[in-house]
Parts: sequence; C-alpha cells; structure tokens
Amino acid sequence: MKNILVITTSIFGQTGQSSQLVEKTISNLKAQHPTAAVIYRDLSKHPVPHIDAERFGAFTTSASDRSDLENQVIAYSDELISEIVGADAVILGVPMYNFGIPSTLKAYFDHIARSGVTFRYTDQGPEGLLEDRPVLIMAARGGIYAGTENDTQTPYLRTFLGFLGLKDVSFVYAEGLAMGDDKKDAALDKASTKIDALTA
Repeated sequence: MKNILVITTSIFGQTGQSSQLVEKTISNLKAQHPTAAVIYRDLSKHPVPHIDAERFGAFTTSASDRSDLENQVIAYSDELISEIVGADAVILGVPMYNFGIPSTLKAYFDHIARSGVTFRYTDQGPEGLLEDRPVLIMAARGGIYAGTENDTQTPYLRTFLGFLGLKDVSFVYAEGLAMGDDKKDAALDKASTKIDALTA
C-alpha cells in the first residue's frame, strides 16, 4: 500500500468521534505500511463548494467552450478525482447529522461524480470507471440506527460509491454515543475492535 486517502467531515474537526476512529485506522495501516503516504481532506475545515448551476455547467460544457471560471471548477474537480485514483485505500469519517451524511461530504461527492470521468452510461446501465479499492467508513452516531430504516447513510454511501466502481466498502459503526457514558465507551471499544479486524 503506497497511498491512503483520508476524508473527514466532523464539524468538531479532529476531536470528533468519527475523526478519532479515522486516526486509529490510519495508525493501524501505517504500522503495516510505514512508507505509505497519507493525503488528508478535512471537509469541515476546507469545505468543497456546494454545487450550483454555474459549477454544474462546467461539468457539462465541452473543454473548448469553457470559461476561465469553468476551467477552474474542472481543475478543482480533477484534483479531487486524482486523489482517489491514486489511492490504494480510502478512509471516510462520517458522523450522522439529522439522519444523513454531512452536507460537506455531499458537496464533495457532487464534484467527483463526473460523467465520462468517474462513471458512464451504457446500454446495460451505468458503469463505474474507478478501479475498485478498499473503502473504510467510520460511521459515528448519537443514537442506534444500523440495520434500521432510519439508517439512510449506509445504503446511500454503498450506492454512490458503487456507482463510481468502488464496491469494496466496509463500515465501522460507533453508535449510541449520546446515550450515556457507558454506551459511548462500549460503542467505541466495539468500533476499535472492528478496526483492528479490518486492518489486520
């Protein structure tokens, strides 16, 4: 493993529970692959702009017709995509906010989903163009949601990542973090054990 892409989204930065689980995952992987380079994207500290008509227009305009601003949008999107293309593994820190993923992560996704670049439509349906690689998702939640209809994150993330070709997706859930210290400690211990198993 040469390159690890790390994406964190907690509004609490590196003190957020999902970010701390990410750090444990990185520590485990670096112990096994000490020369691996780690690329960080803290979407709370450095948010990706939310998509608007102008930015979307850049994605659908031919290269020869793009304005200078549209070329800047494409260059930014290309940079984000190149980080995934060059990564041997991707680690995502994803807290649950109001039953969904952080809006900053959605904005990031909107910039890496590019027709003809990361996916394409064929007669047999959509085809992801990214080469598959492990994606480890650290999902931190205040309540208990995994396996229930209120867990909108898991199916959405699997669907979106699979749409781009990333199907080797594993989840580590830390749930009940707002339900008292005992539940919080037990959840974090369980998540830590799962991380150890996934990175063994």
